[in-house]
Amino acid sequence: MHLIITEKHDAAKRIAAILSDNKLKRERLSGVDTYEFDDKTVMGLSGHIVEVDFPKEHNNWQKTDLRDLIHSKVETKPTQKNIVTALRKLGKEADRITIATDYDREGELIGVEALNIIKKVNPEIPADRVHYSTITKTDIIKAFSNPTKIDFNLAAAGESRQVIDLVWGAVLTRFVSLSAGRLGKMFLSVGRVQSPTLALIVNREKERDVFIPVPYWELYATLVNGGEFTAKHAKGRFLDLGEAETTKEKLGKTGAVKTVKLGKRSERAPTPFNTTEFLRAASAVGITASNAMRIAESLYINGFISYPRTDNTVYPASLDIKGIISSFLDTEFHKEAEKLLAGKLVPTRGKKETTDHPPIHPATPVKRSQLKDDQWKIYELVVRRFFATFAEPTEWETVAVTVDISGEDFRANGARLIEEGWRYYYSYNKPDDRLLPELREGQLLDVKEVELASKETQPPPRYGQGHLIKIMEELGLGTKSTRHETIAKLFSRAYVHGNPIQPTKTAYAVIEALEKYANTITKPEMTGKLEQDMDKIAEGAITEDYVVNESREMLDTVFKDLSKNQEGITDSLRAGLREDRIIGTCQKCSSDLIIRKSKKGSRFIGCSGYPDCEFSLPLPPKGQIVVTDKLCNEHGLYRIKIINKGKRPWDIGCPHCNFIEWQKKLEEGTVEKKEKVSRKKAGK
Repeated sequence: MHLIITEKHDAAKRIAAILSDNKLKRERLSGVDTYEFDDKTVMGLSGHIVEVDFPKEHNNWQKTDLRDLIHSKVETKPTQKNIVTALRKLGKEADRITIATDYDREGELIGVEALNIIKKVNPEIPADRVHYSTITKTDIIKAFSNPTKIDFNLAAAGESRQVIDLVWGAVLTRFVSLSAGRLGKMFLSVGRVQSPTLALIVNREKERDVFIPVPYWELYATLVNGGEFTAKHAKGRFLDLGEAETTKEKLGKTGAVKTVKLGKRSERAPTPFNTTEFLRAASAVGITASNAMRIAESLYINGFISYPRTDNTVYPASLDIKGIISSFLDTEFHKEAEKLLAGKLVPTRGKKETTDHPPIHPATPVKRSQLKDDQWKIYELVVRRFFATFAEPTEWETVAVTVDISGEDFRANGARLIEEGWRYYYSYNKPDDRLLPELREGQLLDVKEVELASKETQPPPRYGQGHLIKIMEELGLGTKSTRHETIAKLFSRAYVHGNPIQPTKTAYAVIEALEKYANTITKPEMTGKLEQDMDKIAEGAITEDYVVNESREMLDTVFKDLSKNQEGITDSLRAGLREDRIIGTCQKCSSDLIIRKSKKGSRFIGCSGYPDCEFSLPLPPKGQIVVTDKLCNEHGLYRIKIINKGKRPWDIGCPHCNFIEWQKKLEEGTVEKKEKVSRKKAGK
């Protein structure tokens, strides 16, 4: 029997259907669905079916010496026992194995993990590997007709990441959580990629905190004569109000066109989607990085788009570009497909060219009605970007006008789209025409209105998810496959909230303590070095053991700094964490209102003036509490959010307003039973 192993169940079902021409038989083994045809069995895993972990004796955080943990051996333990059992049974019967997991570092490791389990019951079984970038009939049949060897170096690189992240994460998280007294579900996670990423967010927020706005003024004139338009004083910003007012006062009622400069501007078509650019584009249309990747993976498994984890920005010569575009002739994209096919199909090229997977592109057409709204949004984004990469530049006609008003120059710029080019296919964030009336040099214009606008300089903007992923890529933080997961983890741990991303006081406390006493953890250099070394493992240049030992030595050095400064770290963390529990000021006694726990373990907002002041407000019993920087004007309390894993954040708003609203619902009898129970547990 020929056993074929895929990364996920859905991929197994689809690949089996393709290879068998839909003549497959489903068999259930140890609770796992498998698919049989022609003496072949296709079985899907569930991602990693084993995990790396420490021996049981290191499970107790408070009793484990963290120096021992740094150099502790790491064990591999099964996480999906039913899948492991099914693998063993099938592996005993098999006379050949084909690994058909996703072709990247993680997929190679998942395949090798499965192979190692089978080799324990069938040591001599031969194994090969197939590579594909789309789960389409053409690509799958081609892949299985040309099997290759398993890349054990690539798998070793993936395994080294698991071990390094386990050791660093466990040691640093335990140290910081124990120092802060935050154990259980409220522990403070720290990691070699997570912490430098969080530091980027916190330090950007600090720049905003210390930013002092500088006032300035801009002078605008509304001009009419055959058409109305607005021109801005050539000086741009006036930093002196007196100068701006004097300039305004001297302006007469007539201006003369001094210069008219006509020109053209071209916008080159965008480059093909790699993972980073795809996630940035998805973020720009309102889909978070983690959701965009989840949706893209679903579309890939169903054969609608190519593999979404890629660094490549150059289409390979083997890609059937004309065939893909032609497949859309009978879809709602038929006009776009016809227009492209009528011209030369020469794509743009990005800076990165790799040989593992092509840039993200559509694989097969699908109807809008077959997908959910967000799925269609992502699919359409991929289709339109693919089409745009073959299009002509967008052409703009530009005009720059200078108008003299009483010896003062005012300028206006216009732009008119004259050739849509690639924007016909990819219309996201398309700028509008800025039209000016037809003007000639020497023409007199009436000054209808003059406005002196008061403005001030703005702080540096917070990071959006797409921008942050781009910076992480530039700094070597994480990989194309893990960056969105790192950001999602920061949200789930209540270190950040909102979009653009804003850090909580807890994030401040953790980063400030680490930067002061062990700032290596918050810098990208060491993590970047380890990422480069993992790439070298994949290339066969160095061994997994060498890199893992090197990382342990790095961590040893970091831990010495932490241990030496434990008292200062504890004080710093606890002071910062207390600040993150402050909701506002008690209107009864002016003491701080703080998030507290009752003797029974329920959470509530209580007055720090207790027992003299007994004012309190209830809180939901579950979820991470995020205190935002938005104040309720009526009660002077910070608005709060509740984060539960796998659910959308619950924006409670002002806890006092929320409580009043709940009491109102109680009186009206409109409170649902579930909410009553929840409030009762919260202590009200």
